[in-house]
Amino acid sequence: MTGPGVHREGPLAGLAVFERGWLSSNNVFIEPAAGEAGALLVDTGHVNHAAQTVALVQHALQGRPLARVVNTHLHSDHCGGNAALRRAFGAPQHVPPGQADAVRAWDEDRLSYRGTGQLIEPFAIDGELPPGEVMVAGGRHWEVLAAPGHDPHSVMLFDRERGVLISADALWGDGFGVVFPEVQGEPGFDDVGRVLDEIAALPVRWVIPGHGAPFDDVPAALDRARRRLDAFVKAPHRHARYAAKVLIKYHLMEVRRQTWPDLMAWIAGTGLLQGLWERHGPTDLPGPEAWAAQFVEELLAQGALKREGEFVADAG
Repeated sequence: MTGPGVHREGPLAGLAVFERGWLSSNNVFIEPAAGEAGALLVDTGHVNHAAQTVALVQHALQGRPLARVVNTHLHSDHCGGNAALRRAFGAPQHVPPGQADAVRAWDEDRLSYRGTGQLIEPFAIDGELPPGEVMVAGGRHWEVLAAPGHDPHSVMLFDRERGVLISADALWGDGFGVVFPEVQGEPGFDDVGRVLDEIAALPVRWVIPGHGAPFDDVPAALDRARRRLDAFVKAPHRHARYAAKVLIKYHLMEVRRQTWPDLMAWIAGTGLLQGLWERHGPTDLPGPEAWAAQFVEELLAQGALKREGEFVADAG
């Protein structure tokens, strides 16, 4: 028997992509080849979906061992299932080196969870996944490539022989992830551009993104991403507005609904939103709550959020 959605032909043969909703990243399940100790899982989704992640992996394993879990980066939607997978399977877990020490010390400030106001269950790691390493899984040789931009410590995995790139949030079918260094007041747009150029120079046939379906029209995706990046570079306040709306929407995806006063209190207490306000907020507004309230109203008007009596709720 085989795991759900495992490809049997073509460049994706032996891979299963558990395409998740936007609260969780996609999970990539790599079936073991002959002689390998077990399967490998790339990224583990959000803590709210951890039980579902365990069930998906259990089904795909069909009684075989899970040999390893790796994370492309440590945003909460990519590693939120780590602790649950450890309890279920005991597989060693490896992360990019940039934040490995922060995980070992479990420093939620350095790991950004406090600054973003996001939920996470603490987890332990067994080692690192440094750029330049070649990881063997599923009979493939996966090159670990640095992919700063969305996250300064993020990596991608590339199977050069078959042209398969696990891109995380460096490239989606319709763009790329929020550039968090820019949200934190540090440069990040140049890194995004360099990584897009590096992807274009690789013999990529298929991209498995961190969110959305796998795709093979790589030049079109790169063109969309470059146009999006160019717009942000020309008008950084547009990226700030986009990032603020993403943080608010993501928070309501986590908690499902909040009263308006509680939502405004969360906004006031979330460090990244405070920083965005200080750098990009209009001077005629009294503070981050008033600025962010505009984005909540926009998300309501767009149907991304909805009102349920006294509550503001995720619209799914």
